[in-house]
Amino acid sequence: MNSQMLRWLCLLSLSLPLLLWFGHVITRDGRSPALRSTGLTGYMRIPPGRTNQFLDMHCNQCALVSSSGQMLGAGVGEEIDKFGCVMRMNNAPTEGYEKDVGSHTSVRVVSHTSVPLLAKNERYYFQQSADTTYVFWGPERNMRQDGKGRIYNTLLKIAQKYPNVRIYAVTREKIEYCDSVFQNETGKNRMKTGAFLSTGFFTMILAIDMCDSIHVYGMIDDNYCSRANHTVVPYHYYEKNRVDECRMYRVHEHTHRGGHRFITEKAIYGRWATRHKIEFKHPSWSL
Repeated sequence: MNSQMLRWLCLLSLSLPLLLWFGHVITRDGRSPALRSTGLTGYMRIPPGRTNQFLDMHCNQCALVSSSGQMLGAGVGEEIDKFGCVMRMNNAPTEGYEKDVGSHTSVRVVSHTSVPLLAKNERYYFQQSADTTYVFWGPERNMRQDGKGRIYNTLLKIAQKYPNVRIYAVTREKIEYCDSVFQNETGKNRMKTGAFLSTGFFTMILAIDMCDSIHVYGMIDDNYCSRANHTVVPYHYYEKNRVDECRMYRVHEHTHRGGHRFITEKAIYGRWATRHKIEFKHPSWSL
């Protein structure tokens, strides 16, 4: 009996390093387990202390509307408004663009850098659009809750002024999770490479957390800008300076400090679409 147990222990000691090595190879080669929803505890109500302080939303089908100039002339506004949940980003307007982007907004995901733009037009965003749920993200220095978080303080004042509006902040733990997802997908540490995650990245993560299926409108794939016949469109459909989208993407992709990795992120979304119910429209993607 003892000799048999010894043989099993020897076999286990030989097998364990092999299993650990195999797991490392799988992760290193990018064939890690599929990204899964971590739930909605990463989104905290502002101000804290309310009942149901974490975001509590679930949608069967979501439309995620890009702010890209690809939406100009798309004519899919009516189609978008038929979805149970419509997600938009930053200060992307609907007024004047209803035919292309729709008019309904269920969730608006907003970067800390866009908070002043919403505050400048607070009556529209927090009074006229009071049925919209807002999710704000930003670095700890701006979102800390000890009185020193400049952006958090602004959001707290807005929440107190418009108490019926649902305003949430992405928690520090959730932002760290998003950083780890980026590193797992690319093999690169976001901070060491000098990159910032985009609002689109946080919106895609939130969509996976709260939607059974996601229909993305107006987002280009990672190879779009390298195609000779690609359509030249403005970076944002609502901006008058009409900075070229692909030019903006290339500049950010190769900026050493402080840029977004828009093209890299699109490649990540393409991989997620093979594991989740994600469909890309206008333009459609070939996965």
